[in-house]
Amino acid sequence: MSLKVLIAEDQLLIADLLEETLISHGYEVVGIARTVDEAVALGELHKPDLAILDVRLARGGHGPDIAHRLHSTGKIGVLYATGDDVRNSSLTKDDGNASLAKPYQQDDVARALMLVRQIMAKGNIVPPYPSGFRVLADKPANGMIGEPV
Repeated sequence: MSLKVLIAEDQLLIADLLEETLISHGYEVVGIARTVDEAVALGELHKPDLAILDVRLARGGHGPDIAHRLHSTGKIGVLYATGDDVRNSSLTKDDGNASLAKPYQQDDVARALMLVRQIMAKGNIVPPYPSGFRVLADKPANGMIGEPV
């Protein structure tokens, strides 16, 4: 049985490439969402194991809002794929498991998802890490909690 993945990405070309890459690596993509509400609806319907969330979505939405709403329906591994500066990010473990900086190589996403799965199963991971990959910390990298993403 393959792992189910939800994609929340408002750039359709990027979303389509992600879907293609994930399918080629044996994942089942349950859907692509451009907004927070679309992603939550897909998540509640399909109960994915993992999610790749862009930090900034269409209509002013934010990926962490998806993660918080989906965590109430069960445990889901969350990887943020973001163009934001992850070194100064306000994302924490409360928001998800890891982030991957854009631009990234498509195969790096599959490796990053495998690492997220390991974090969920074992609580730790070992290198090699894809370029731009970061495990989310207990506190934001910039030391501020509650800063908008």
